[in-house]
Amino acid sequence: MKSTLKLLQETLGKPYEDLEFLLVALKEILIENGEEEMANQIPWIKFIPELEHQELTEKHVQLYSLVFQLVNMVEINGAVQNRRSLEDKDLSSVNGLWANNFKKLKDQGISEKDIAVRLKDIRVEPVLTAHPTEAKRATVLEHHRELYLLLVQRENSMYTGKEKDNIRHNIKQTLYRLWKTGEIFLEKPDVPSELRNIMHYLINVFPEVIPVLDRRMLQAWEDLGFDKQIIYDLEAWPKVSFGDWVGGDRDGHPLVTDEVTAETLKSLRLNAIVVIRRKLIDLIKHLSFTASSETVDKELKERLHELKNELGARGEEAYSRNRGEAFRQFINLVVTKLPVDTKRGHATEIMEYPGCYINSKELLADLKLLQKAMLAYGAKTIARDDIHSAIRAVETFGFYLAKVDVRQNSAFHDKAMQQLLEAAGFEKTDYPNWSEEERLAFLNEELKSNRPFTHQNTKLGPNAEAVVKCYRVLEAHIAKYDTAAIGSLIVSMTRSVSDLLAVYILAREAGLNIQTKEGLVCMLPVVPLLETIEDLENGPDIMKGFLSHPFTQRSIKYIQEKDETPMPVQQIMVGYSDSNKDGGIMASQWNLFKAQSRLYETGKQFEVKIRFFHGKGGSISRGAGPTHYFISALPHSTIAGDLRLTEQGETIAQKYANKVNAEYNIELLVASTAAKAVTSHFTERKPHPQADVLQKLADKSKSHYEKLMHEEGFIPFFRQATPIDAIETSKIGSRPAKRTGANSLEDLRAIPWVFSWSQSRFNMTSWYGIGSALKDLKDESPEQYEEFKKALKHDAFIRYVLTNVDTSLAATDEKIIKQYISLVKEDDVREKFGKMFLDELSLTREMLMDLLEKGIEERRRNHFYSNQLRASLMETLHKEQVMLLKKWREEKAKNDPAAEVTQVQLMLTINGIASAMRNTG
Repeated sequence: MKSTLKLLQETLGKPYEDLEFLLVALKEILIENGEEEMANQIPWIKFIPELEHQELTEKHVQLYSLVFQLVNMVEINGAVQNRRSLEDKDLSSVNGLWANNFKKLKDQGISEKDIAVRLKDIRVEPVLTAHPTEAKRATVLEHHRELYLLLVQRENSMYTGKEKDNIRHNIKQTLYRLWKTGEIFLEKPDVPSELRNIMHYLINVFPEVIPVLDRRMLQAWEDLGFDKQIIYDLEAWPKVSFGDWVGGDRDGHPLVTDEVTAETLKSLRLNAIVVIRRKLIDLIKHLSFTASSETVDKELKERLHELKNELGARGEEAYSRNRGEAFRQFINLVVTKLPVDTKRGHATEIMEYPGCYINSKELLADLKLLQKAMLAYGAKTIARDDIHSAIRAVETFGFYLAKVDVRQNSAFHDKAMQQLLEAAGFEKTDYPNWSEEERLAFLNEELKSNRPFTHQNTKLGPNAEAVVKCYRVLEAHIAKYDTAAIGSLIVSMTRSVSDLLAVYILAREAGLNIQTKEGLVCMLPVVPLLETIEDLENGPDIMKGFLSHPFTQRSIKYIQEKDETPMPVQQIMVGYSDSNKDGGIMASQWNLFKAQSRLYETGKQFEVKIRFFHGKGGSISRGAGPTHYFISALPHSTIAGDLRLTEQGETIAQKYANKVNAEYNIELLVASTAAKAVTSHFTERKPHPQADVLQKLADKSKSHYEKLMHEEGFIPFFRQATPIDAIETSKIGSRPAKRTGANSLEDLRAIPWVFSWSQSRFNMTSWYGIGSALKDLKDESPEQYEEFKKALKHDAFIRYVLTNVDTSLAATDEKIIKQYISLVKEDDVREKFGKMFLDELSLTREMLMDLLEKGIEERRRNHFYSNQLRASLMETLHKEQVMLLKKWREEKAKNDPAAEVTQVQLMLTINGIASAMRNTG
């Protein structure tokens, strides 16, 4: 083990020297606190011969889990340092960032004006979601952030020896706190604690990242010899905003009630105002310029007096501070106008009073007026930096921080419709069993009127009550403020036009439909989520029916006017998880690619811009992979400068836990989206040149994958050879692992499905079927195979999919798989599936080697060696997990109370392996 770390230090250098430093520091602090026995069990810094033979305790598993987190941390820091040194030599050398993308556009002959004009239309919205299997607590994340900052501080060569000793002391203390903080959720987290976790990023990380994003964009722009005045003249700043599913997403999540959604909206509003207030207080500190209210810009002078009068006594008090400093007086008034109550200088609760701002648009107008006055005053750099930063904060976070989406399943809506019809006394009420024709005839008739089925006090069935109560919360919020805080009403498992139109009827019950001069409209956008391969194939037909409906057309036109967009927008969410669970990775990725191309054409037909919302997960089979590769692999024109995508659970912590890495990841997202949109505008849209081959591979791999899934005995094999039963009973996320509680593959959520295969190191969801499909292609169509092999070098889509398969294979381990296979009791089932998996795995490795021509140790050294280091410790963890699974299942079968104790130990191994694998599905 010790030699493994030495090998990495010789091969990859500094990150693994940092790792040794942290491990030695951990050893010292454990000894200082009387835990010598555990200190001697720390891997990689000394040889531990008895590791193979000793019993693993909870403490061991917790130690390994912590050690893997330290590996992740030094590797992230190593990547940051590497990017810095590359950029120092050549700013455009780091793939996917502003300078790199601007250089590519310039090399294509696209002018700075053509780029700038399109930059201002870029709109990117990461949507933060809790993770059904998120395996880290917010407290632990806090300690991680502190440790990372200390690690960075240690690199500063200015410090004296004694100062460095002090940093080492602080690192040891933080390591000890991490050691003593329980890693595992002994109680299932509730939605408020999940909200607190994502709130951390929205309050403390992202507001700091946006100014850096803008500054780096300008630096890259100038570095290429472009004139930054164009950016200022056109206000060519890409729009970044955030979305939120925690407290809004109720698909299979009974804990998300109407009260939870109301509390979420309230909490987001308060914290948005806290973020903005912080920016404005900074402005007061910075704008200490001598300027009387008589000498400043006329408009500013008039607005100063207006604000003072609007705010009465509060206004007088704010105005009387900083006399002779008109800019400060203006900001004082603006801060006073924020709708919050402050105690000891901190905003503590929402408080609306006469004269206060109701929405952020009014505040934005005041800040733009201040910026104009500052330019007239001559302080150009301050107007473009300090005031620009405050304006961007308001544009990004508004008075809502992140837009809350409300998602529910179409089957749940069907039941809600049935219960509404029953409550309203209709004769025919079995709505879930109606044909699509019956449904459409009924909905078309009903959508002519704004008369609800029931009144407020009618007793409704549970589904109808849940939907209507939630929508009433949204309506109350909109009536008080506006629609800015609410994203959209998302229908998961959208199978038909009626699944979408039914939402308009449900919205009517809560007053979300209003009469305009054009007719009835819904104030909120209704969005399909196309998840399965079949739904993706039917997507264009569903959307044709929906977009041609007069109610939809009026509604999207109404939203267009309200949002001031150049054309109507229809958002469509595409799901990466269920399509993969359905047919394997190749079929999933190719069907997603085709569906997006066809849906773009559907939008064009109706003169509607399609905004794709990518429901990606944290694992390869659920759509993860490097952001810039993902974006460049999307079909031509489908991005249109407008991208929404989910950021899930542990990927949020990996990407955004520290600010430098957070800025890198946001820049990758925004700069790659901008480059893809600009390139699409200046290049011709053509079918994919390898479409026929990709279709063949998708069909073949899907049939191999389905054959496995439908083979007799597959479910017993899956339930015994993976820790799925332990994951289902775990306390990791607040959401149940199944949608309805049925014991079928269809009902199992895609996330625990992927998680259980990755825990047992099969990772089959991201490679099974690919090897056979490639071999069939090579045997049956050798010329096409050779063409495909050539395309791999330059085709973004093919490269993206196969790089992800490659990454997944690198984490798949035959030796460990065999240990899990041994858990299957029935001999025939164990032997049959063991052979199917191991044969396909061997074939997939062979075919990938043939395509890529080099082993992973040559192609991706960092990845290969990092996996080797992790593997040296993971074998022990897997061995322990297999033993505990066997023991726990036997105890459960006998109703032995000891099962509860075993389950806690089992959960620790799940956490330790998840830390090592860097994802939980």
